[in-house]
Amino acid sequence: MPPHEPVDLTNCDREPIHIPGSIQPHGTLVVCDASASLVTRHAANAADVLGLAERDANGRPLDALIGGAAVHEIRNALARALDPSRPGLLFGQPLGDSGARFDVCVHRHKGHVVIEFEPAPPDGAGTPLEITRALTARLGRIDDTDDLVRAAARLVRSLLGYDRVMIYRFAHDGAGQVVSEARRADLESFLGQYFPASDIPQQARALYLKNTIRVISDADFQPIPIHPALDASGEPLDLSFAHLRSVSPIHCEYLRNMGVAASMSVSIVVGGELWGLIACHHYAPRVLSLGQRIAAEMFGEFFSLHLEALSNRRKLDSARSARQALDRLLTHASHQADILALLQDNLNDLMQLMPCDGIGLWVHGTWSSRGSAPPPRLAPVLARFVSTVSEARVWATHALSSGLPEAEAYKDEVSGVLAIPLSQRPRDYLFFFRKEVIQTVNWAGNPEKTYEVGPLGDRLTPRKSFAIWKQTVERQSGPWTAADREIAEATRAALVETVLRHNEMLADERSKADLRQKMLNEELNHRVKNILALIKSLVSHPVQPGRSLAGYIQSLKGRVQALGVAHDQVVRGDGGGGLADLLKAELSPYRERADAVTLEGPALALDSRAYSVMALVLHELATNAAKYGALSRASGCVEVRWTLSADGACEIRWAESGGPPVAAGQRQGFGSVLINRSVPFDLGGESEIHYPPSGVTARFLIPARCVQELDPAAPARDAAAKGSDSERDPTLLGLRILLVEDQLLIAMDAETMLVACGADLVETAASANEGLQRLAEFAPDAAVLDVNLGTGTSIPVAEELIRRAIPFVFATGYGDSITIPPSLRHVPVVRKPYDGDALVGMLTRAIAGAGKA
Repeated sequence: MPPHEPVDLTNCDREPIHIPGSIQPHGTLVVCDASASLVTRHAANAADVLGLAERDANGRPLDALIGGAAVHEIRNALARALDPSRPGLLFGQPLGDSGARFDVCVHRHKGHVVIEFEPAPPDGAGTPLEITRALTARLGRIDDTDDLVRAAARLVRSLLGYDRVMIYRFAHDGAGQVVSEARRADLESFLGQYFPASDIPQQARALYLKNTIRVISDADFQPIPIHPALDASGEPLDLSFAHLRSVSPIHCEYLRNMGVAASMSVSIVVGGELWGLIACHHYAPRVLSLGQRIAAEMFGEFFSLHLEALSNRRKLDSARSARQALDRLLTHASHQADILALLQDNLNDLMQLMPCDGIGLWVHGTWSSRGSAPPPRLAPVLARFVSTVSEARVWATHALSSGLPEAEAYKDEVSGVLAIPLSQRPRDYLFFFRKEVIQTVNWAGNPEKTYEVGPLGDRLTPRKSFAIWKQTVERQSGPWTAADREIAEATRAALVETVLRHNEMLADERSKADLRQKMLNEELNHRVKNILALIKSLVSHPVQPGRSLAGYIQSLKGRVQALGVAHDQVVRGDGGGGLADLLKAELSPYRERADAVTLEGPALALDSRAYSVMALVLHELATNAAKYGALSRASGCVEVRWTLSADGACEIRWAESGGPPVAAGQRQGFGSVLINRSVPFDLGGESEIHYPPSGVTARFLIPARCVQELDPAAPARDAAAKGSDSERDPTLLGLRILLVEDQLLIAMDAETMLVACGADLVETAASANEGLQRLAEFAPDAAVLDVNLGTGTSIPVAEELIRRAIPFVFATGYGDSITIPPSLRHVPVVRKPYDGDALVGMLTRAIAGAGKA
């Protein structure tokens, strides 16, 4: 830190708290390679806590330290843990021959397997399910957010025994307030106090979203270092998801200054954001078991979900009430031509849309107001100011005079304003006003106070005073909430799009709508005639010499069916879709010859408007080509190529050849008008069509706003001959598979993967004996065998499969193949946890090698 830089609490943001290089001493930690086979790091207390004879565990096989049975259970738990924030858990797991039992927490992160061990509590103590049920059962019946917050603190304290439990909520500026508290009777209350945003640094907030629980058992703990501190590539160990992660010495000193000896924090996450914390303090060292912590974590998640549900219900009720008020207003609007008079007459009703002290309307330079509002002479100043800052959107502030000095003159009446623009151009507004709220904020210490550098180097000494520091806040109203803004947006949409529909922009849109309706009616009539003419053309198409009647009927049937598919594609185009799919649907009835139609271009999608327009245009071109152009002759061809320009627009070129000679001006009916005018009129693009004797050519340019590139790396070159992407992978089609796996959830995942790739039947067995029984009952085409089944191996099943010449693969989560005998080393091995592509690919190779593919 530069010497001139002031020292304050933001310096905490420097500390890399996720890589402390140490753990807390109430447990120990071992780090292994990705397969959980070889120890690569360990905490300095590992030998003492686990009772190991070897002081240095690094480089040793994990099963040599804690026993093969324990390692097997740990690997199975790891296979179930798909996310590091949801680690695998084992309670009361015995290790080695000593019989000592530990609670184990294991997760995989950045290529490392991190295993945490804590001595297991006595039998029956700290059962996660029992604690969680006791906590959540009492919250489920609460239907008010304030009651929920108050009850949560009381329940957590009664069941976990901390001296103080607080519900701590973050404000929009990052500061936090204690909104609920349950405490020991002799302790001072923190309820209602604010804590500065700097008390919880940014990287700590980010970590609270990753790992939702953090425990400190003793604020005076001596950190246990991890050996080695850096791996071979010079990287420290990331402990973001570790329960035993050591804590910043700054935070520990902060707790000691408050007299706190132990703490626990559980994140409250609402809508993906950190809403607050359940903060627990104890004034003596306190070790919380892994089961109790998991229960607290589960409770935090239930509390977050319930809080979010109640908050959403409250927002929904407010929105419903606002919508009903707007509906009443719009009902009156449909019967009244003078919209300004309508709004003025209904200002009192509009005030009910959200909590406010006054309302104002500025339309065409006319000011109307109710309740607390600026004086009429200053209303134009307010309107001009809002037009410069709102960017024609809903805009709000709770401190108007800080941005508009003229508002100082009416600060007693108005300090907060929410403005809703009523026109596309920022000139007319509906204002909601709130009065000044002079409040006293109780801070736990002066939030603006700075501190001197202390014994922790260029990190700071945390503040030692938590006496209440009062701050008087003036010239501010109550803040506008997200719910207020949502109601404002709904009001804006209703007023602008419905009430003010008499303006010139909507009149122009009405004119266009009338023209579109006329064109639609003509197109409907035209399309019916086209379909009938096209079917007649298909039926009367000359039969090639030597072709049988049955072949002709089959060809005709296929063309009529393809025409039906094309028609469906056009009708269902309202939601947009792929350009290549649209072209194939329109041209597929005429692709009897492989070279009759050529399509080439990148994979692009059109929005709903462009898709609908181009469906009509391309249908018209295809129909004309079939009736009069290239597709009316057996030798005719149509080429359609499209490209994406640098600005994202799509250029489509249509070219016909090999058809009858084209005479200029030959086609000038409604269809030609549709081809020429639809793209420019509806999309603002370009269209050109020419009639040279060699065949019709056309060019269309679709604006970039209507186009989306789906897969730039894979241009679509006439992919009609390829199979559908939605077809089932035929790799294992019709095969019967035997799956030997001792973990139910893992077996279910593998079975789903195999069935998705076409397997007709998957029989599962949890042991070697059960697997042999299955083989006595049915003959599989192939098998997947988990090598280590906990109580034995699947080698007997493998030997029986070899005897029957049935191909199979081994599956293992182990890092080596020691358990596989030399006679079976040639069998393919797939690693666990299963990956669908790897599993099916390895099984396919085994089947192919056995000559059964």
